[in-house]
Amino acid sequence: MTSPPTIFDRALLRKRRDRAAAGFAAHDFLVREAAERLADRLGDVTRRFPLALDLGCHTGEVAEAIVGRAGIARVIQCDLSPAMAARAAANCHPTLAADEEALPFAEASVDVVVSALSLHWVNDLPGTLVQVRRVLKPDGLFLAAMLGGETLKELRACLQAAELAGEGGLSPRVSPFADVRDLGALMQRAGFALPVVDAETLTVTYGDPMRLLADLRGMGETNAVAEQRRTVSRRATLLEALRLYEERFADGEGRLPATFHLLTMTGWAPHPSQQKPLAPGSAAFSLADVLAKPM
Repeated sequence: MTSPPTIFDRALLRKRRDRAAAGFAAHDFLVREAAERLADRLGDVTRRFPLALDLGCHTGEVAEAIVGRAGIARVIQCDLSPAMAARAAANCHPTLAADEEALPFAEASVDVVVSALSLHWVNDLPGTLVQVRRVLKPDGLFLAAMLGGETLKELRACLQAAELAGEGGLSPRVSPFADVRDLGALMQRAGFALPVVDAETLTVTYGDPMRLLADLRGMGETNAVAEQRRTVSRRATLLEALRLYEERFADGEGRLPATFHLLTMTGWAPHPSQQKPLAPGSAAFSLADVLAKPM
């Protein structure tokens, strides 16, 4: 077996999240929004899930949103960042620092795994999904939101244009993102039953592009791509990118849109009671016969 490619510098990501933990509450709007959307989906499920695992817990936003929904009474929280995990522990749920790529949980030990905006930083997403399915009890639920390919499309376009013009080449500044089709295939490969992936777009507007950059730093979501340029980019490049942002994307009131593309994965650990697709050729009637009938 070959090792998965190293797309992200996970040690750097941990440092960024450690640094962001103390002030995260001032920048947590996106994680809270994702957590509430996941909690709403849990509310639509008739099954009960007494024990939940919050994978990539940040400072406890998911636990706050889901406790009491779908029968959830206890939440185990884990985060790559020890500083984030320490903040999350204040809500009195069991909490530990743990890497999403090496889950330290027993097989078939939890009823539901919920993750809000952490899995887009995982190098080995197929392996992580296999581990998630393994820790779920039979007929357990996996529900996760991660950032997709349209995220920060405005900022990315302007950074690329400014860097090409001013520095003669591109450095990966924003992480590569999966799309709906990719995630659906990965969930099937990982052995989830009834996998569903859907997409939503959340647009946040800013009066000042520097405020967007401050939010990204405050969320611990700045560049952790392993192949990024290690030398400091010119200040003029950043200023030019922000000028282009305002020139190309400002609305009639001078506000700047920032797109966040939310991909939501839903899947179940297999269980004999679950619905199964019909085998090919097992239909009770012919589609051709139905289409041939007069209106």
